[in-house]
Amino acid sequence: MKKRIIAGLVLLAAFLIAVDFYVAHFVFREQSASLERQLTIQAQMLAAQLPSDASIRDAATRAQASVTIVDRNGAVLTQAGQIIQSADQPEIREALNGRVASAIRKDIASGEEFLYIAAPVSNAPAAVISLATSLEPGRARSAALFYRLLAIFLIALALAAAFSYWLLNSLTRRAARLEDYAEHLLDPNVAVQDLPIENDALGALAQSLQRTAARFGKLVETLELEGARRETILASMLEGVLVVNKDLRVTFCNDSFARAIGARIPVAAGIALLELVRDPALIEILAQALATGGRVEKRITLLSAADHSFEVLAGPLAGSPQPGALAILHDVTQLERLERVRKDFVANVSHELRTPLAAIRGYAETLLDGAIDDRENNRKFLEIIMRQATRLTNIAADLLTLSELESNAGAGQPHLVSVSAVLESALRTVEPSAQTRGITLKSGKIDDVKVNGRELRLEQVFVNLLDNAIKFSRPNGEVLIEVQPVDGKARISIADSGIGIPSEDLPRIFERFYRVDKARSRDVGGTGLGLSIVKHVIEQMGGTVAVDSRLGQGSRFTITVPCVL
Repeated sequence: MKKRIIAGLVLLAAFLIAVDFYVAHFVFREQSASLERQLTIQAQMLAAQLPSDASIRDAATRAQASVTIVDRNGAVLTQAGQIIQSADQPEIREALNGRVASAIRKDIASGEEFLYIAAPVSNAPAAVISLATSLEPGRARSAALFYRLLAIFLIALALAAAFSYWLLNSLTRRAARLEDYAEHLLDPNVAVQDLPIENDALGALAQSLQRTAARFGKLVETLELEGARRETILASMLEGVLVVNKDLRVTFCNDSFARAIGARIPVAAGIALLELVRDPALIEILAQALATGGRVEKRITLLSAADHSFEVLAGPLAGSPQPGALAILHDVTQLERLERVRKDFVANVSHELRTPLAAIRGYAETLLDGAIDDRENNRKFLEIIMRQATRLTNIAADLLTLSELESNAGAGQPHLVSVSAVLESALRTVEPSAQTRGITLKSGKIDDVKVNGRELRLEQVFVNLLDNAIKFSRPNGEVLIEVQPVDGKARISIADSGIGIPSEDLPRIFERFYRVDKARSRDVGGTGLGLSIVKHVIEQMGGTVAVDSRLGQGSRFTITVPCVL
């Protein structure tokens, strides 16, 4: 704007100078024309009545002009004044032809310009009378007018420049204020400020900016709220979310992904993906999504995530101005484990059911083929069928119990239970089996503690553990039971002096149908579900069950559950 104002002032100065020149020249022309008319009138008046020489000199003095009289032969008769004319001038020759003529010539010696008027004279020896006067006085007046106008124009130009400077500073300050306001439009402390409003274009712009600031404020609040919601959603997602740019550099990574791969939280933006994840499978998926621009879905196992398995869904960022890719990682390790457990469970159930069913069918077919009349063996066959049917019943009952535990159904609502009372009932249940095998049930320190649980389920836990201790103890062995409170929890331990459990089998003994010694387990009538039931019941009570065993030295099962003081 400053350059434009300066250019405008320069154009204005040039225009004013041009106007000054035109006015001065116009005034000079008008003065010359007026002087020409006056001299013409005077020349015609003198020509009408040609005076004497003295009168001619008086007339020249009054007219402030030189007078020259020329006869018909072109000879000068009389001259009065300082300007000397010759008879051969154009205007005199034209006047000899009977016409009034005028001319302007510059004197070579003095450089002055003179106006010459020649008029024909009638009825006299003289033929032409010529008047001449200098134009310099008129030119001097024109020059004086020029300089006066120039001074006036320069004063006006200076006032215009001063006003323009003031106006420019005012507009510049207001424009700078508007610029600062616009640059900090998203700053809530600036956007709420009032701008000075004037009735001009900048005032209208200020009003528009204030309206825009209000809309921007609402838009920013909405975007911040939406951004906070997205951040909260992404941060709380169990699935890992990873965003990379076209150079495979991380632009976003939520905490779930960082925890899954064991990275330090928060992950710095801009880090190369190869520095964060060493697994080529994930890098290949993201690179493929960037290259093809389509979705890529694949199941991978990340070594950096402790060999966890993930379902990875990757694709390009929709609506993003910068090329990039988004990957969502869903941890399916637990699902795979459950799938393996389900398959193992189906296989184990099939295996467990096949043996008794095969025995029942085989002995039933034997009886039907005629062995029913064999008095020596038919009862023996029926006893085997009965024993295998009982085993099937026990398996079905344990499976039903596990199903009820997993669905948290059956056995009533949790209530206050006395551990010593439930343990006494369980001991009475297994006492006949212990006597048959010659096992001594020995009670150590048993404190009367109470827990919150289901009495029947807790009794089933004690019966299963005591029954296992009796089954796997050596003849004339003993089983030791202790109950005592420790740090607000009830600790129940059941130890035997049996054959023990190999260390490699300890992590798996609570799995369904897992048997340490499969042949011996079937011989003693176990279903392989007892310890799994124990673990489910105790975990539902908020407790834990642990085992300490050495091969050939016996085993100790320790249950720890919160007690009620």
